Amino acid sequence: MENDAREQLRILERAEAAPYISYPPTPRWYAPAIGAWAAAFIGAFTWWRENTPLFAASLAGLILLELVFVTWMQRRHGALPMPGRGRPPAEIGRVWSRYFVGLLVVCALVGLAWWRIGVAAGAATAFVTVTAGLAYYEYCYAQAAAEVRKRLG
Repeated sequence: MENDAREQLRILERAEAAPYISYPPTPRWYAPAIGAWAAAFIGAFTWWRENTPLFAASLAGLILLELVFVTWMQRRHGALPMPGRGRPPAEIGRVWSRYFVGLLVVCALVGLAWWRIGVAAGAATAFVTVTAGLAYYEYCYAQAAAEVRKRLG
């Protein structure tokens, strides 16, 4: 009787963790593509004071591109990843916490480069830090998901 209850709890825990640990592999182009998008977004500010229509058109194009990407990602995963919502396994929760701290560091570095050196330096910093940060996040997430799969059997 006690073993049945434990097994049922284990099945329930596995089902609860499934959305966080069962996902298609991330394509190799993902991190550099997002880094390039962030750099392009920063780079669009080159036209901020010089050509308003070009600035607005480039931002609109980048936002449209982001919407296409999010739609593709939602179809690929079956749901939109929503860090900060739901109850992820503890291993995944720790990775998400570090992700948000890393995001603040990336924003600070990009802002510092942009302020001290200029828009081009901000865009280059965005490309490097976003690409490297996402690649590291994907690695850590895969490790955490493997730990969860191993723990739940």
